[in-house]
Amino acid sequence: MSIRYEVLSDDNILCIRDLCNALMTYQKSKAAIHPEWFDNMSFETRMIPSVRSAKANFVIVAMEGDEVVGYAYSNICPKTTYSGGFATLAPVNFFDFDSVQGDDVGCLSQFYIKEGSRSSGIGTVLFDKSMEWLKSFESIHDLFIFVSNGNDNALKFYLNKGFKISHRILDGFITVLRNI
Repeated sequence: MSIRYEVLSDDNILCIRDLCNALMTYQKSKAAIHPEWFDNMSFETRMIPSVRSAKANFVIVAMEGDEVVGYAYSNICPKTTYSGGFATLAPVNFFDFDSVQGDDVGCLSQFYIKEGSRSSGIGTVLFDKSMEWLKSFESIHDLFIFVSNGNDNALKFYLNKGFKISHRILDGFITVLRNI
């Protein structure tokens, strides 16, 4: 398998639409807590608004030939972005704002690899390149990853990469990981 990695501009992210939608389907299939909350999540409702509201975006794809087999999406956002409604819920804060240095945070927001391409090292490359980009912002000290309930493989992957569980929100629907 010959994999190459490409960074996409914000205007060129349509090529990950199907993988983003597959991520939402995958997360729903794993969820034990409120899987129905994923029903209205898609590329159009999650990725597009996130890209538009971020101060900076980084989308990297893994390509096998002409096929996108994985992607990671990271962003820099004002910490207040993580206050507000989620799915069909009342407002929720994703973390304690007072614990964050500065006004902005970095987040590895979406990460997905097609089933046939998993366990091949693609995830490590996507993760490492995403962390390199996030850490290139000298003003960003706090990095977060939000893992949906039931996605135990992703949780284990991020823990093995040095992130720590900070807390859970929405009655356990999301586990918040942090670069503590």
